[in-house]
Amino acid sequence: MDWKTTQPAADAFKDRVILVTGAGQGIGQAAALALAGAGATVVLMGRNEKKLAKVYDAIEAAGGPRPAAVPMDLAKAGETELAQLGMVLSKEFGRLDGILHAANGFAHLSPLANQKLDEWMEQFRVNVAAPFAMTRALMPLLAESPDAAVLVLGEHHGLEPKAFWGGYAVSKAAQHTWVTIAADEWDKQENLRINLLVPGPIHSPFRTKTHPAEAWSTLPQIADIVPAILYWLGPQSRGRSGQVLRFDASET
Repeated sequence: MDWKTTQPAADAFKDRVILVTGAGQGIGQAAALALAGAGATVVLMGRNEKKLAKVYDAIEAAGGPRPAAVPMDLAKAGETELAQLGMVLSKEFGRLDGILHAANGFAHLSPLANQKLDEWMEQFRVNVAAPFAMTRALMPLLAESPDAAVLVLGEHHGLEPKAFWGGYAVSKAAQHTWVTIAADEWDKQENLRINLLVPGPIHSPFRTKTHPAEAWSTLPQIADIVPAILYWLGPQSRGRSGQVLRFDASET
């Protein structure tokens, strides 16, 4: 089965509750809309309330299950906020069947000599520490789900580091280590899985920021990766955990 192009069955996510971080734009936004279209109740998380509101309205206009919006800045969120998130989701929905960690912390491209401690710390917090802590805080809900999936969006410079990517690439490399450890610890829990999906070069707001002169028409579009996201968050991927999935690679 080619997970990159497989379309989910109708209502594949019916009655499932999926949390999407970075849901206000880019891949997170597209995934949230597609998940709702497949029947999921989507919890939208992001820093910008106006952007979340637009996605919320788009889901309702398309007739999807009524979503929820949770404004949160992962660069600032602490244990208290994450614990409260778990209580809110438990009270409002009584379940959680998946998390898409699509939020992306990025400072800028520069030589290591010009990068600052605070920039590294914020990127680590958004890309690794906050997703880890959020997943841990929500584990009681995930563990109760009959089929729970956590999908982390990586970046290919985390696997193939290059000059000028500095703290960002290092934080993205750390995602792989976290996913590997979590998958190993969850090995005996057949209802839980976690994987790392690396989009590769794709036309997105992030890619536009890092490669402003690039001809975007030569790149895969955000819509192209959505089926892969739904596959790894949905029932078709059950039993597959701890994998690094290269969307830009030839293997399936």
